Amino acid sequence: MKFQKICVLGLGYIGLPTASTFATHGLEVVGVDTNPLIIETLQNGGLHIHEPGLLNLVQDAIRSGKLRVATQPEPAEAFIIAVPTPFYEDGKRADMRAVISAAEAITPHLKNGNLVVLESTSPPRTTIDLVAPILEKSGLKAGVDFHLAYSPERVLPGQILRELVENARVVGGVTPESAQAAYDLYSVFVKGQIVKTNATTAEMVKLMENTTRDVNIAIANEFSRLANRFGVDVWEAISLANLHPRIDILKPGPGVGGHCISVDPWFLVEAAPEITPLIRTAREVNDAQPKFVVNLVERALGSLEGKSIAALGLAYKPDVDDLRESPAVEVVLLLQDAGAKVKAFEPFAPNATLPNLTIVPTLEEVLADVDAVILLVAHNEFKLLDAHIVIKMMSGRVAVDTVNGWDPAAWQKAGFELARLGVNT
Repeated sequence: MKFQKICVLGLGYIGLPTASTFATHGLEVVGVDTNPLIIETLQNGGLHIHEPGLLNLVQDAIRSGKLRVATQPEPAEAFIIAVPTPFYEDGKRADMRAVISAAEAITPHLKNGNLVVLESTSPPRTTIDLVAPILEKSGLKAGVDFHLAYSPERVLPGQILRELVENARVVGGVTPESAQAAYDLYSVFVKGQIVKTNATTAEMVKLMENTTRDVNIAIANEFSRLANRFGVDVWEAISLANLHPRIDILKPGPGVGGHCISVDPWFLVEAAPEITPLIRTAREVNDAQPKFVVNLVERALGSLEGKSIAALGLAYKPDVDDLRESPAVEVVLLLQDAGAKVKAFEPFAPNATLPNLTIVPTLEEVLADVDAVILLVAHNEFKLLDAHIVIKMMSGRVAVDTVNGWDPAAWQKAGFELARLGVNT
């Protein structure tokens, strides 16, 4: 199946790189987002998200005339839904309203022979039980009159442009013909293996990948608590355990964040709560890790009430600007709830604004007149900080390392009282 024009709904961390990549490979692409500010930013040559190389890619795509952006979809041969699927405030139920709205927006434009692909991470059977009935309000039947498939994104922030092209891709159709149509579409730019399956299996694959990482991180976080209890350096213990050829323990930290690993396991728990106790427990372990970190800071300071603390990093992982579901943000909020006065510095989003957080734009400002500094994200620039310079900028001498980013001997030699996650100090 050949494609000349496609429509990508959702211009976020996945939709925008996807739309731009298709455009630079010769397809006519209409990128759609309901946020007029995003559309205006892109039309003016700007970018609303940080991803290495993305600005040049988007500008090349727009300059070529192959990529246009708009607030509404229009007729095309293929439609890709790449909108967010967050959780409701209870943290346990998927909010599928954006997917529903996107499917409803496509329906008036749907024609015989079209392809619709859902990329948004979704609970099992979403493609069949939610998206298909909406699209069939057009009078066309999924798998008969038009093709319908699910293809999960499997990329890492900071490496999206490379992995979008090179990673293996799973395409699941409601029929084998739908899977083949999705295969043909992604063959336009994907160099990695493209594997065809059914839609529900493809949905499950994405959730299994992220749930596995979540469970593995949970055991690492529990190891950090046990090491603290038993007087062991968890970082040394993990490095020694990993010498075994069949062991690969992940790193503990202040928790698990981002829009995937901290969210996707709940899709499985929501869909089948009675048979997912392990997945639920892992989620609860990782969700509780910020509180464990706060207790570590409290022990280091003696008390949190009235103490001034500099928080280094708010992103959910190193060297990205993505603050979604970040455990670092949760740590800061918990510290404030306990009576501390916290300033935060996020070098990849220095002008970010979040409710109830004081975010400052420079390292100098965040360190000025604080009793303690806490490393929450292992950004490279934070790991390279000179402890002798840092201590001169502060009024206190307490440092807390939650990610094993600082050399203990160097920071102690500089005069710091250093507390570390997973180390009984």
